[in-house]
Amino acid sequence: MLKRTLYFGNAAYLSFKDNQLVVKTPDGTVKTAAIEDVGFVILDNSQITLSNVLLSALLENNCAVISCDRTHLPNGLFLPLSSNTLQSERFQAQINASLPLKKQLWQQTVQQKILNQAKVLQLKRNQPAKNMIAWANAVRSGDVENREAVAAAYYWKELFPHIENFTRDRYGVPPNNLLNYGYAILRGVVDRSLVASGLLPTLGIHHHNRYNAYCLADDMMEPYRPIVDKLIIEILDGIEEYPQQLTKEHKIALLKIPVLDVWIDGKRSPLMNAVSTTTTSLFRCYAGELRKVVYPEVPDGTF
Repeated sequence: MLKRTLYFGNAAYLSFKDNQLVVKTPDGTVKTAAIEDVGFVILDNSQITLSNVLLSALLENNCAVISCDRTHLPNGLFLPLSSNTLQSERFQAQINASLPLKKQLWQQTVQQKILNQAKVLQLKRNQPAKNMIAWANAVRSGDVENREAVAAAYYWKELFPHIENFTRDRYGVPPNNLLNYGYAILRGVVDRSLVASGLLPTLGIHHHNRYNAYCLADDMMEPYRPIVDKLIIEILDGIEEYPQQLTKEHKIALLKIPVLDVWIDGKRSPLMNAVSTTTTSLFRCYAGELRKVVYPEVPDGTF
């Protein structure tokens, strides 16, 4: 079942009643949404108030709640502590994963990320990207030669050729701002799915920053990033000067990320369902049931 993404950009009081999220605005308008239908809530206004009962109900239904800072970029994420009946068993399988296994999983992750980047260049920049495909095929266990970085340097230069020496930088020039917003939403989707699959988002297969509570999410989202990149290229198509500030229209377009169509495991699927397939396959790798994580491919629109 597809879950709804609710975005709140104006002052509002959010409460819970009869298994409904109740929205009351300053002018007295009241709207409701069934809690069970909500997968993501984005809070993007300093004058939003929500009750603890509502927050608890959202988490009980495995809803990710994302807060935004004064610059309107996501800066916080609320997730349930437990949403899988076999969580302890799955934690143990994840903790006991061997280093060789994690290196093989990272190899697969980087390979699919580079292949998806190559597909975006083919579709949106009419770029054959044969070198990208060669780099993907050359990735070794653990990506010891850092093919990911080599491919990234080429990819960003070709993806935005009219911006001199463009680099992906959280604090860099536009469209880094759109990338930041899109990736934050994607990260929320992946975090939510990891928790639902009974895994610890903190314990990564490659990322291991001691200050990062979502290392595994950062690992798993890598092959999905080019899908977000493709959407952003489509949003900006025909615009000569990229926006310094995100507009409401930009945010509405980026909120479509959870329901974007992707190709995974031989079939078409909304991105949020595809992520669930990925995180489930990851656990099965930890458990010794599979040898490969199931990742998506960038669709070409033909299906």
